[in-house]
Amino acid sequence: MTKTVLALRHVHFEDLGLFADTLMEAGYDIRYSDVGDLDFCDGDPRAPDLLVILGGPIGVYDDHYPFLQAERAFIRARLESGLPTLGICLGAQLIAAALGEKVFPTGLKEIGFSKLMLTDDGMASPLRHLEDVHVLHWHGDTYGLPLGAANLASSALVEQQAFSIGENVLGLQFHPEAETDQRFERWLVAHAAELGSAGIDIAALRRDAALYGPPLATAARALLREWLAGLKTDLAT
Repeated sequence: MTKTVLALRHVHFEDLGLFADTLMEAGYDIRYSDVGDLDFCDGDPRAPDLLVILGGPIGVYDDHYPFLQAERAFIRARLESGLPTLGICLGAQLIAAALGEKVFPTGLKEIGFSKLMLTDDGMASPLRHLEDVHVLHWHGDTYGLPLGAANLASSALVEQQAFSIGENVLGLQFHPEAETDQRFERWLVAHAAELGSAGIDIAALRRDAALYGPPLATAARALLREWLAGLKTDLAT
């Protein structure tokens, strides 16, 4: 039987990226729910076999975006079910917020490629595939670690970079899913104002994407395959 994944998408170019093929290889049928669609976060949050909350250029605390309240409620109901849930960047922050944790600005922009520092829990998790791999960071916010969560990784600039809650909930502050081939240009164009205000060298970021992207893609796919294989899917009826 085909499994289903629902991906909550906040901007069109921040999609499942290279995770899409891995999910389809694992037998998942992918459906997106996009901000602005009439049915965004509509329906039963327990219905899909996997929920993925993708990134976006806004903050969890940006209350002038009213959809965020509904999205947090949707995610909270999903988490209460214990069913598999993956959050990437804003998605990880939304999971933390749905669990009552504060999401707040770090005071800096962490944009670019750098290695993670994995905790003992991280080394015992699917994130072990990212050891000594440069990952893509693109955020200015961070989160409080949810109660009962294991901190999996940090970076030189930000302490919280990944967490897990049991086998079924994974939050990743960085972007392992981003495609760093020619499609990476979509990120550079769409975030031009942010990159300019943060003083990011776009040419250097493009070169780093070409250099670090291929090993990151290999490691990220291995991470996702292992996490999917370890999911507990018989928790809710």
